[in-house]
Amino acid sequence: MVRVRFPPSPTGRLHVGGARTALFNWLFARKSGGAFILRIEDTDRTRSSEEYVKSIMDGLRWLGIDWDEGPDVGGNYGPYIQSQRVHIYQKYARILLEIGAAYKCYCSQERLERMRKEQEARKEPPRYDRACRNLSDEERERLERQGIKPVIRLKVPLDGVTGFVDMIRGRIEFENKTLEDLVLLKSDGFPTYHLANVVDDHLMEITHVMRGEEWISSTPKHVLIYKAFGWDPPNFAHLPIILAPDRSKLSKRHGAVSIEEFRDQGYLKEAMINYLALMGWSYDDKTEIFSVDELIEKFSIERVGKAAAIFDIQKLQWMNGFYIRRLPLDRLVDLCIPYLRRAGLIGEELGEEERDYIRRVVALEQERLKLLSEISWLVEFFFKEEIEYDPQAVDKVLRKEGAMDILKKLIPRLEDLQSFDASSVESCCRALIAELGIKGGDLIHPVRVAITGRTFGPGLFDVMATLGKERTIRRIEEAIRRFGG
Repeated sequence: MVRVRFPPSPTGRLHVGGARTALFNWLFARKSGGAFILRIEDTDRTRSSEEYVKSIMDGLRWLGIDWDEGPDVGGNYGPYIQSQRVHIYQKYARILLEIGAAYKCYCSQERLERMRKEQEARKEPPRYDRACRNLSDEERERLERQGIKPVIRLKVPLDGVTGFVDMIRGRIEFENKTLEDLVLLKSDGFPTYHLANVVDDHLMEITHVMRGEEWISSTPKHVLIYKAFGWDPPNFAHLPIILAPDRSKLSKRHGAVSIEEFRDQGYLKEAMINYLALMGWSYDDKTEIFSVDELIEKFSIERVGKAAAIFDIQKLQWMNGFYIRRLPLDRLVDLCIPYLRRAGLIGEELGEEERDYIRRVVALEQERLKLLSEISWLVEFFFKEEIEYDPQAVDKVLRKEGAMDILKKLIPRLEDLQSFDASSVESCCRALIAELGIKGGDLIHPVRVAITGRTFGPGLFDVMATLGKERTIRRIEEAIRRFGG
């Protein structure tokens, strides 16, 4: 059975790159009827935190990526947190020592740093010089009597090549002479990423390792560890890197990069999943919109590309707007309410009448929304008694010759209306436009600025009907008072 894993290090929040890796593994597992495992790789004790563990798990849950085995759901291969498995790694490091595939290294940090600086000065690649690889038993005993706590290093073959078949990139080989004797177990007894990763993947019976291409250079080291134990390595697939539009590394200077940030800005999980799936994978050269079920049905490693994926925030916003337009209105209202509360536009308790008003307001903006967080600014004039006027709109529209006369003539027409729905309001305004022999914009633009403070927004007659007769007239009168000169 296919068994894949997502093993985040809880040294930060869930990044879009990590989320894409988790998604591809999850889609592969769900399509094949296999298992998706969440494993927390927290052996970096100085940077790992419970806060980040929670953040990563919350981010995955928000995206809809569930796991069959993991820290909170258990499973037959636990524990699924590496800091709880240290005794296992120590056991397997000792096995490598006993069979002669590893050795103890007593070099101090000062010596290693001095060695690397000398190598850099000679323009050589920094690499451990294997000074402790062939120590005699007497030399090791002497060093240990001095109280030096050694690390354990892998004995990498000095010649030949180590290779593997990548499911995306084909055969990849490295000359062993370019690989250093990597540390497997640190002097404090904690494993390095390399040992813990290989031991866990073997013991948890992982069949496919799907991860970012930045791990390609680590894979020959892992293959050598598998060989040292006499284990068969899993299948490897290295996903293309995700870059910013300028082809630099995606970072905070390009905007949001963590899943939490995208969620808080008002992206829908459906849009995020759809967009992340297209970061390195495609079904054909034209289809861009996929439901989760369609992604599961159509996903395959064979259609994952090698070229870097470009993270285009404008494209993501377009896709988010597409999904917002498809939402049932009541669900969109539920999603918008927290943003309206945060902006102080509505209270905690909502009566039926107030919720119905919010529903009508949100409906007017559904076609234009690209982010849920935009809703507060777009609709604030519906909720505030005192609106803010755009100074340019005032100068160009309200102070335009004849604008105030038109507003003054409109007020009694609106007061006479028995019904104040959009159709009635439009008929009233169109009648005045015809009577005065003016263009539609000569009335529509001043009225919009007078009642919203802006030159843009939903259909004017819908806005007037939603605001209601009393507030519409009061705002027009206020605009005349303030800007009528």
